[in-house]
Amino acid sequence: MDKVNEEEKDTDKKRPIKRKNSKFLMQDGGSSPLLRPEFIYHNEDKAQKIWSLMQTYQGIDQKSIQRSIVNHVEYTLAMTRFNFSDFGCYQATAFSLRDRLLESWNDTNQYFTTHNVKRVYYLSLEFLLGRLMQNTLNNINMEKNYREALMDIGYDLERLYDEEVDPALGNGGLGRLAACFLDSLATLEVPAWGYGIRYDYGIFKQVIRDGYQCEIPDFWLSGGNPWEIERPEVIYPIRFYGYTEKYEEDGVERAQWKGGEIVMAKAYDTPVPGYNTFNCNNLRLWKSLPAREFDFQSFNKGDYLSSVESKQRAEYITSVLYPNDNSEEGKELRLKQQYFFCSATVRDVIRRFKKNNSDWKDFPNKAALQLNDTHPAIAAVEFLRILIDEEKLDWGEAWKILHSSFSYTNHTVLPEALETWSVGLINHLLPRHMELIYLINHFFMDEVAKKYPGDYQRMQEMSLIAEGDDKKVRMANLCILCSHKVNGVAELHTKLIQETIFKRFHEYFPNKIENKTNGVTPRRWIHCANPKLSALITEALDDSEWIGELERVEYLENFAEDEEFVQKWIDIKKQNKEKLAAKVKEVLGIKIPVNALYDVQIKRIHEYKRQLMNILYVIHRYLTLKDMTPGEREKVVPRVVIIGGKAAPGYHNAKAIIKLVNAVGDIVNNDKDIGDILKVIFYPNYC
Repeated sequence: MDKVNEEEKDTDKKRPIKRKNSKFLMQDGGSSPLLRPEFIYHNEDKAQKIWSLMQTYQGIDQKSIQRSIVNHVEYTLAMTRFNFSDFGCYQATAFSLRDRLLESWNDTNQYFTTHNVKRVYYLSLEFLLGRLMQNTLNNINMEKNYREALMDIGYDLERLYDEEVDPALGNGGLGRLAACFLDSLATLEVPAWGYGIRYDYGIFKQVIRDGYQCEIPDFWLSGGNPWEIERPEVIYPIRFYGYTEKYEEDGVERAQWKGGEIVMAKAYDTPVPGYNTFNCNNLRLWKSLPAREFDFQSFNKGDYLSSVESKQRAEYITSVLYPNDNSEEGKELRLKQQYFFCSATVRDVIRRFKKNNSDWKDFPNKAALQLNDTHPAIAAVEFLRILIDEEKLDWGEAWKILHSSFSYTNHTVLPEALETWSVGLINHLLPRHMELIYLINHFFMDEVAKKYPGDYQRMQEMSLIAEGDDKKVRMANLCILCSHKVNGVAELHTKLIQETIFKRFHEYFPNKIENKTNGVTPRRWIHCANPKLSALITEALDDSEWIGELERVEYLENFAEDEEFVQKWIDIKKQNKEKLAAKVKEVLGIKIPVNALYDVQIKRIHEYKRQLMNILYVIHRYLTLKDMTPGEREKVVPRVVIIGGKAAPGYHNAKAIIKLVNAVGDIVNNDKDIGDILKVIFYPNYC
């Protein structure tokens, strides 16, 4: 987006920045102000007056920032200068920053709406956002301004960072990838929205007792969430259970889905600012609510539990990320979660499309829906259902639109890790969707049989239905079939899925599965997480452009033999290790050496993620050290092994791995012969 004009850089800092530099007002060349479409009145004078009141951004000078913060202290938080805590200051500062984000958010979305652009919709069951304040300040280039403004009124910005609670909206790499994508899409000025679930308690807070993982609720919303905007006007009914009634219309078989249970999906928005740009995209999360809040008749009869039963049942849907699925009830709740957020998202995308468009053939030119793993797979079937049963399109046209609009990211190469759902469960919970899945599979199997006559093994592998006593729907196969593009997340990963689990699909659709190597945003993972290293890189390269264009760091090769640069790099690394060692001492009471190799594995605990292999190697290393003489041990490079991650509550083997890591740590860390040569740490509640 357009940067601030050079001539404006020298103006009085106290003068507000004119919005004429935003994309929204540049659409007519900036020759005249444009009335914002959300203010439509018959009286243009009234509209002009409202526009004149909103035509400037909030100031970025110290006094404007301080005034914004203290206004929120008094008018948003209802606090006074006498009961103004660090947490209250964090909240007020966050609200102050959100105000600035909303200015850009409104301009960005109005610009995209006015120009009827194509949007990307990223559907993910997880978004591991991390703390938002520092990332926001860095992306809008106001960390220095806020630090100085806060210091002037007696508050330390670094302490406020520690007051923020991590949003419990994700658990591992899949969720962090989704968050990094949102950051990068905003930075690249791609019109994009993320869609997911607003979990009340996240996955859980991990506590280690006697070496075992214990789960307690993560009350991340107990202090409120100043970054989100509740949208009571954006709410959709979501149906479960019930039955279908078939009928024929214009030669097309359609169905009415009736009965069952209705819950409501309400939207909560979180602005996602790009780095060094006016662009600000959006993350929309859904919260489940009952269609009927309170059963007054049951209450009057004295049946108090029944009076709120529907409310509790509805709210369970968005209570916890990945509820335990060891029971049939747990499996049903998981599938409910997936359909709930997919249905609300698809309806929201369609509503936005219809705002400026009437021809369904244009849909693939206005919307691209990306499925992050198979959790949102049911969104494709829901979209097909709406096109056929509600929008009255014929099968061929509906399928073409669906296939041109959806894409799928695969995250695993293991067949046993691919998601499946019982046919009986889907039929019970989503009867119309099961009918459509069978229909999709019927047409596809006909095509496969024509291309490979008599090859029943191939048909069995490519079918959406895994046959057996308990028939299953293969959600990965469904995603591949419904998408025009499928990607792996690394070159080797993509090659493996082409040659193993999706080999038959790669042969059938030779250009569909391709590689998209994923990375992480340097804004958070270098610039925010390691500010001293970031400053050193900027000093060496003589500019900070690398923060938005990471390929520029290749020029650091020129400093590989520069002794001064290398020493600064080593010093920064040591300082960071000292901070980590201090944190480990604070949390676990274990002293770890700084002059050691830190071997860190942070991942969701799973048998295929190799934490077990890691700790078996540690045991081997420990036994090898024990067999050495004291003189031989002195020549060994000290090593600190740090493992962290959460195991699913019902995943017994993964929880046993955590116990094993802690048990090995208890022995190794207390062995006087080994001392600081080897330390083993399980760091709790990471992610």
